[in-house]
Amino acid sequence: QVQLVESGGGSVQAGGSLTLSCSVSGISVRSAECMAWFRQAPHKGRDWVASFFSRTGNSGVVSSVRGRFTIAQDEPRNTLDLRMSALKPEDSGTYFCAAALRSEECAKMQYTYWGQGTQVTVSS
Repeated sequence: QVQLVESGGGSVQAGGSLTLSCSVSGISVRSAECMAWFRQAPHKGRDWVASFFSRTGNSGVVSSVRGRFTIAQDEPRNTLDLRMSALKPEDSGTYFCAAALRSEECAKMQYTYWGQGTQVTVSS
């Protein structure tokens, strides 16, 4: 059974940094074709933030966080990490980790597995 558990959220001031981790159990992170981070601000939809593709090692982030956020897979720890710096109040929200095992799911951004989320609050 695949399970994803996020951690590392918290409250920081604008300009600060946080690293979120998505701990994966049931499979190795490398066996997930793709994994991603999404975030959801209060009363808003869930937005894509970043993706990592295990087979190629390629990654991508939404333009609003480019240069500030980095997504990386840590195989020894079996986690997907999101390193966030120069945080802004608009980065606040609940951050969710997601995983898909098949390439066709990744192509459609249809993630099968989701974590419960971790809260990030950035104050100005």
